[in-house]
Amino acid sequence: MSLQRVVLDDLTITDEASFAHVAIYARLKRVLQQAKYPFHVGAHGTELSWDRAAFLNLTFWSSEDGADVLCDNSIAADVVAHVAWHHLATTQLARLVPDTGPPSAEALFFGEAIASAFDLYLVGRLLRNVPDSDFITTQVSIMGEAAEQAGLSAAKFQALLEAVALDPERAFEDLRSLLFDVARALLGCRNALQAQHVLESFSAHRFASLLHHYQLSNWVLYARAYGAAGAAQERAVRELDDALRASPVSLDWLADNWL
Repeated sequence: MSLQRVVLDDLTITDEASFAHVAIYARLKRVLQQAKYPFHVGAHGTELSWDRAAFLNLTFWSSEDGADVLCDNSIAADVVAHVAWHHLATTQLARLVPDTGPPSAEALFFGEAIASAFDLYLVGRLLRNVPDSDFITTQVSIMGEAAEQAGLSAAKFQALLEAVALDPERAFEDLRSLLFDVARALLGCRNALQAQHVLESFSAHRFASLLHHYQLSNWVLYARAYGAAGAAQERAVRELDDALRASPVSLDWLADNWL
């Protein structure tokens, strides 16, 4: 089965009505449309299995062609936002540090942390407004399983969700910075004991129980295999990270400066 390239306007976006009240979603969608961001689907109407598409995306998630692989000619609205943040992180960093070649490990972590944390922001926004949306139905269940495996009780997980819904913007930044910090720390580990120490050092964070939901092993292994060395990139990433941490609302900073 071969793949063919398509753009967002060739696809059907599912669950999009649930995001009507999230103003930034429309801006993220427009970014992909204007960039004619490419996706891969099965050629001639063929469909890929979910596990094949997941394998290709997880193994080649920052490939040179930048094309995400879809099972068919449809894409969930939350995935549109996730892909847009990746694209923005890549293009904005290239603007700050032109002609630097492949992304560094920190650049990879920075973009993925933003895109992944935005998923939690969406949970907070949709949980109260559209609790029966496809996104909430699937994501909350998956997050709940990860939290349970980490030892969080159902009552405490519910309390965590309620706190996210009360302040989705704060939840975004807390998770973004956590994912970025943990990924950077894990990158330097050389054995399981060191990695366990790193993970335990973040155990008091309010989102520690969700860490394994974000498949950090894939982040670290990919960055080790493909992350380029680049002092200029790393300085730029650190400056961007500092700006987000210092901003009263980091998501507003991103919207004002990137969108």
